[in-house]
Amino acid sequence: MKSETGKIEMKGVAETRGDPARGLSRRTFIKGVGTIGAGTLVLDGTRREAGAQYGPGSVDGLSAEQLTAMYADMLRIRLWESKVKDLILEGGFRGVAHLYVGEEAIAVGVCHALRKDDYIASTHRGHGHLIAKGGDLGKMLAEIQHKATGYCKGYGGSLHITDMSLGILGMNGIVGSSHLFAAGAAYGIKVKGTDQVAVSFGGDGSIQGPFFTSAANAAAAWQLPWISVIENNAFQIWVRATDVYGIVDLARRADGYGIEGRVVDGNDVLSVYNVARYAVQKARSGGGPTVIECKTYRWYDHYGTRGARIGVDGAFGLGYRSDRELRDWMAKDPIERFRRFLVSEGIVTTERADEIVAESRQAVEDAARFADEQPVPNGEDGLLNVFAEGAVPLHST
Repeated sequence: MKSETGKIEMKGVAETRGDPARGLSRRTFIKGVGTIGAGTLVLDGTRREAGAQYGPGSVDGLSAEQLTAMYADMLRIRLWESKVKDLILEGGFRGVAHLYVGEEAIAVGVCHALRKDDYIASTHRGHGHLIAKGGDLGKMLAEIQHKATGYCKGYGGSLHITDMSLGILGMNGIVGSSHLFAAGAAYGIKVKGTDQVAVSFGGDGSIQGPFFTSAANAAAAWQLPWISVIENNAFQIWVRATDVYGIVDLARRADGYGIEGRVVDGNDVLSVYNVARYAVQKARSGGGPTVIECKTYRWYDHYGTRGARIGVDGAFGLGYRSDRELRDWMAKDPIERFRRFLVSEGIVTTERADEIVAESRQAVEDAARFADEQPVPNGEDGLLNVFAEGAVPLHST
């Protein structure tokens, strides 16, 4: 409900308190049950008071407008990604797309804790991150359809969308490279002496290579304002993460570098926001890096539309997972979960929630219409932008 100041006060959510002397199993993972804001785990052997730092109590700082904007952004991601899926199935364009459906709470929860001048480095499954950071739906769809007015003039496609004006360092198809990019940006921040932060997103398969060899070690040694967000969606392509890792909570990998690791329910947008806000505030004040693991699930195949149908949510009939497992995670839909919370708390009415759905759907349709009307690149422009200044000559003289 709303207080006299217009902020949101939580009700009916018990605080999580623990006895440090008893400790806490590192295999435990706090899940939100039927509501929002279940809090997070700190992987240092003790339970922390979730309500005090980054759990339910801290939601009081969000206005109704901010909460509504978070809901709208989650919808825009879902509907934009679903449009891409349908376009691929209809033969609307060539290329690869890694769909983010089911993971919207992570992108929105993290990016709403950031400022415009903060940096993010994304992944092959990064459209949701870009939308949550303020990316233009039309330019993104134009790029993914290889149109001349797309973010990269149609030459980058899905995997390389970048917008430096929004601090978006770009999507990237090299697994784990996002952590290195963001750690580099964090080093630049340290040198400049600003209070910005740099966030890297990566899947459960990204905590290898660049993460180990450079990013985490440098961030810990130099106390960089780096936040690594691990989106654990249960699979590395078609292999279960639990089959290739000897640990359940991947944020424990931060322990070896002396970095604080936290685990959060990635389908709970407010829990993600709260732990991200905590990490951001810590980084801005010189407190160093944080690794955040978000437990979630992707509704579609690793890439493309195998098992998907036009106008239907989810990819069924995939050999490496059961349809029952998918339906179970779909029942935990982060968007529907957040909508129920907003309505139950009187933040929006059911009618207003429906209006936001319609507005978001219209925004996606407008983006699709814009992208469809855009020209394709000129072939001769393929050699432009190779050098910082000038261009490669098309013909030798």
